[in-house]
Amino acid sequence: MATTIIASNTELSRVVAVSIRPSSNKPLVTHQYIGRYSFSRFSNIFPLLSARATSNSSMSKENSSKSGDGAGGRLTYKDAGVDIDAGSELIRRIAKMAPGIGGFGGLFPLGDSYLVAGTDGVGTKLKLAFETGIHETIGIDLVAMSVNDIVTSGAKPLFFLDYYATSRLNVDLAEKVIKGIVGGCQQSDCTLLGGETAEMPDFYAEGEYDLSGFAVGIVKKDSVIDGKNIVAGDVLIGLPSSGVHSNGFSLVRRVLARSGLSLNDQLPGGSVSLGEALMAPTVIYVKQVLDLISKGGVKGIAHITGGGFTDNIPRVFPKGLGASIYKESWEVPTLFKWIQEAGRIEDAEMSRTFNMGIGMVLVVTEGASRKILEEGQHKAYRIGEVVCGEGVRYC
Repeated sequence: MATTIIASNTELSRVVAVSIRPSSNKPLVTHQYIGRYSFSRFSNIFPLLSARATSNSSMSKENSSKSGDGAGGRLTYKDAGVDIDAGSELIRRIAKMAPGIGGFGGLFPLGDSYLVAGTDGVGTKLKLAFETGIHETIGIDLVAMSVNDIVTSGAKPLFFLDYYATSRLNVDLAEKVIKGIVGGCQQSDCTLLGGETAEMPDFYAEGEYDLSGFAVGIVKKDSVIDGKNIVAGDVLIGLPSSGVHSNGFSLVRRVLARSGLSLNDQLPGGSVSLGEALMAPTVIYVKQVLDLISKGGVKGIAHITGGGFTDNIPRVFPKGLGASIYKESWEVPTLFKWIQEAGRIEDAEMSRTFNMGIGMVLVVTEGASRKILEEGQHKAYRIGEVVCGEGVRYC
């Protein structure tokens, strides 16, 4: 069933009740357009369990004339227009108004459970979609960025909503994107419940669009993964990524420009083109993470997005604890090696910008780590351990 409302400003509101997973539950769909902008008040109601993240996409920041890199200097994410420290400062200021900001997902109490919500986009990976013409998988990226965040609390995704904005609606193009969103929901075992298509003349370049996604899941209060029981000696288990996922593309595009290669050229040392390697869809970890949680021993989970290991892993630790990462414990994918070499990027900058081949990190007991690695049901690596002293160190 679909309901389409065309408003005077040519916004098209899509409210769709599509059960992607077999279910006897029929979702009750109601829609009321209340405006473009809404501010989450989760923290006002439940102050300790709300989320805030910065996407670091730099859609409005990129200006090569302001870049600090010379023709052959070492590139940084800030040179590419993304200031992670500024994003962190914004979160600090927002936290003063809405205490509790900082988790991967915002939790809202509902009986004996919590609803867990998350929102995100795909950043300047969209620029590569426009250049390569690969639009069929960008919707998977969109779903992944939100559902991967909320599953870090142990929540099972329930439903997803999308926002698609463009200057002039190309129906065939939009259909390709939304097919990817449907595919992402299928991988997540959740329902695509609705969305918004905004047609805003002159706002975007011809043929371009922007995307946002919103996911809601649920977890029992006594099953929340919150990291509070993490202790020194616990083990860090890494789940492999498919590539860059959906973060760091402002720096990637700067590296690509410097390298003199095109997206059609073969990835140096690889077997596919640069465009194919960079557009590989983000892994959706929902099913494997929920399966690992069900086996016990999982204390904390970090989704490795913007900020890399350096900024994301500490988010799940109690005060006074940090991480020791074993640098040789997994094979860093060829794509990241090329990015670092072509951009002359420092190790510390790579670890704070990219996932480096590990898209999700689970903090587990020693016993659980042995079970995960011995069973081999999910490809995983023992990438480090929890140590006393805050921060992330690499050894």
